[in-house]
Amino acid sequence: MTQHIRTESLGLPDVGGPAQPLLIVRDLKKHFPVRSGLMGKAEKVHAVDGVSFRIGKGETLGIVGESGCGKSTTTRLLLDLTRRDAGEIIFDGRGLGGGRDGISLKELRRGMQMVFQDSSTSLNPRARILDIVMFPLRAAGVDRTKARDRASMLLDRVGLHPQAFGHRFAHELSGGQRQRVNIARALATAPRLVILDEAVSALDKSVEADVLNLLADLKAEEGLTYLFISHDLGVVREVSDRVMVMYLGQIAEIGPAETIYDRPGHPYTRALLAAVPSLDPAKQIAEPPLKGDPPNPINPEPGCRFRARCPYAEGVCKAIDPAPVPVGEVEISCHMCNRASGHSQAADWLDALTKETADA
Repeated sequence: MTQHIRTESLGLPDVGGPAQPLLIVRDLKKHFPVRSGLMGKAEKVHAVDGVSFRIGKGETLGIVGESGCGKSTTTRLLLDLTRRDAGEIIFDGRGLGGGRDGISLKELRRGMQMVFQDSSTSLNPRARILDIVMFPLRAAGVDRTKARDRASMLLDRVGLHPQAFGHRFAHELSGGQRQRVNIARALATAPRLVILDEAVSALDKSVEADVLNLLADLKAEEGLTYLFISHDLGVVREVSDRVMVMYLGQIAEIGPAETIYDRPGHPYTRALLAAVPSLDPAKQIAEPPLKGDPPNPINPEPGCRFRARCPYAEGVCKAIDPAPVPVGEVEISCHMCNRASGHSQAADWLDALTKETADA
């Protein structure tokens, strides 16, 4: 019989019920100061620039985008591992730092945990595995005996028998085993949201499948909510209920995974998906669908961030930042998805999207 991991005395209660989003993020921003030029002019890298989204209880939100688009920085801002410049973070109806009725950072980190990409550097090389899983419990004030019992149960749940693995060090484990330790540690304080930042990207495909199956089982059994980041678009589609596509610190498109993968509305999303290699010879592409590198993120000019690489860019794309527009269940930040934007192809683009949806 499967043992339940959740401990009510550790986990945060469900305040608003299933209808209330577990996490709401509004206009999150992080600009890193840099110095450039001969005179050392102070400028800023717009790593995350006005990101807003929400995650429902029990769902998995996948985040995709090229390297440097702001995926990992966004997740670090959520846990205050990197201090945000602006924006709101609301966890189950309670704002972070929102006064007497808000949620403290300590409480937030009990309710939200992260599994990092590099399973080697995220584990203390001088600590034994059981002690690593026990650490967040001891930090939360759980006595040593109870912390040891819970850590042993968690190791067993992720497929690592505590008597066989508890006394070992991280370097004595395989990559897949180390990632299982990371998952057990993340679950120690009974979080409600687990952030998986490229958590399976460094694993072999067979090991990756085992870890993904473990994550799916844990989600179903414990009612967990996931924020899943990966460069592997196939994995993201498999595990996600909704997908958020990021480009240069902003959201290009967000909506149900099936809709975005089958009927992408943003030109960047289409290029990103078209770049995925296919085993079908008839679907091989002669030229890359996305050419060039993203523009410099230091003090970006007004307008659409994607315009320099977009084949449909017009004057309005250079002059005005595109606002997110609802197109069915998807929100798309593109002037072609707004009939009132002034883009010459807006009507045709939206009509084509509507037809694709009707034909689906």
